[in-house]
Amino acid sequence: MQPPIAAPPESIRSAFDGAWRCGDLVLKRSQSRLEGLECEERVLASVRDRGFRLQRLRRTRDGSLLVDGWIARDFLEGSHEPERWRQILEVGDALHAAVAGIERVHCAPMVVARTDPWAVADRIAWDEEPMPAGPAYEAEPLPRLAAARRPVASAPQLVHGDLSGNVLFADGLAPAVIDFSPYFRPPQWATGVVVADCVVWSGASLDLVESVAERPEIGQCLIRAILFRHVTGLLLDRGAPSGQAAERYAALVDAALRLAKAP
Repeated sequence: MQPPIAAPPESIRSAFDGAWRCGDLVLKRSQSRLEGLECEERVLASVRDRGFRLQRLRRTRDGSLLVDGWIARDFLEGSHEPERWRQILEVGDALHAAVAGIERVHCAPMVVARTDPWAVADRIAWDEEPMPAGPAYEAEPLPRLAAARRPVASAPQLVHGDLSGNVLFADGLAPAVIDFSPYFRPPQWATGVVVADCVVWSGASLDLVESVAERPEIGQCLIRAILFRHVTGLLLDRGAPSGQAAERYAALVDAALRLAKAP
């Protein structure tokens, strides 16, 4: 009988920035505060899966949600599949319809007072914090995008702000939504994040932009989505897109500004 395979050491897991499957659980490092995790568990427990399977947090035998910086969520069958961008948008629409009635006060611990780079970049994109100083933040297209922002009237709600790589597909099953990334923004902003990710990093054509062009205020929301992703990359010292991704990025910026009817 073969001895059980030991889990890889933390140095290996950190190097691959991944998660560890353990039976029907997925274990992952988390920067979330316990208060935010408890809120996530409570809020997502109230969501009915309609057209999607939603991954939820799991507790330890003694009832803990966070153990030495690790959390556990359900393992959901499925895999990332290329070029299913429009299906991801459809799943996002279904999810956001399902959580639309959740009031800000009930999800505040998930979205307020976060200081991680993603949360900071989100606030900068929505002009709730100033753009950091420095050449990288002053380089185009950031000033042009920031100057093109106009007030957005669409009502904010709880959204998953990182759907692009977190929708899994499996034959015979509804798409799985994993790693819920909570923000309180108009749902079209979450749509814009998916569009930006798929165009810049996955090679989707600008037809994807056109497919959402009639959505309310999508131009302004897409501008903020692009700012969010770009500033996050800078805060994480990843820099701006390069090579072919930079070419796709430039085309996306132009398309977003046209949608927003910005000069």
